[in-house]
Amino acid sequence: MPSAQTTRVIPRLDIKGPNVVKGVRLEGLRVVGDPQELAARYYAGGADELLYMDIVASLYGRNSVLEIIERAARSIFIPLTVGGGLRTLEDIGKALRAGADKVAINTAAIKTPRFISDAARKFGSQCIVVSIEAKRQAPGRWEALTDNGRERTGVDAVAWAHKATELGAGEILLTSVDQEGTLKGYDMELIAGLAGSLPVPLIACGGAGSPEDAAAAAADASADAVALAAILHSGRNSIVQIKDALAARGVPVRGAVPSPA
Repeated sequence: MPSAQTTRVIPRLDIKGPNVVKGVRLEGLRVVGDPQELAARYYAGGADELLYMDIVASLYGRNSVLEIIERAARSIFIPLTVGGGLRTLEDIGKALRAGADKVAINTAAIKTPRFISDAARKFGSQCIVVSIEAKRQAPGRWEALTDNGRERTGVDAVAWAHKATELGAGEILLTSVDQEGTLKGYDMELIAGLAGSLPVPLIACGGAGSPEDAAAAAADASADAVALAAILHSGRNSIVQIKDALAARGVPVRGAVPSPA
């Protein structure tokens, strides 16, 4: 079970150009909405944080999400995390000045692990999230991918999560490539194998198909936060329903959660 600290519910917005997009296993992307409209809906609906990922930034060597963050920061007053294409300390500084509270780094961190410690030293561990895209390769073994799941690295995802925290990461964003977008539930084995052993919070991402999936990731696998996309973007479920399910499993959540009628 997670600690008494509240478990965060974090809508994830994958950004491609001006749009929020969604795929399955990080492929087959389709436009699902406007980032400003979705962010406003989730903020009003009780989201604890928002996660913005520019999913083509590393591929094209640019980051186009900062204007979206600037607009969001004017009217949304919960923590904003931005990731995608952040390769230098200057890139991180620009994201934070645009209004982000935290940054998520992946490709550059795997290529140059010292980037994590340099970033943590300059900006503080609390705002450095290491994003790990984990793909199962064998029973009990996952490989860390980069470039939105396009590139193999040969790096063991579990070992990398521990190394990243040693280098100064303040949080781990753990996305199951196998489950992402499938609506079949989180990779519980992957989450449980890491959540209890990391010294920093773990955000579970990839696969939520119901509020009960989110509750299981927290209650049974000890995730400190749950990131969700498809079930929220589609209107299939609301943040209140997700928090209700978490509370029903005894997981502390922020905000008033209505009691069942």
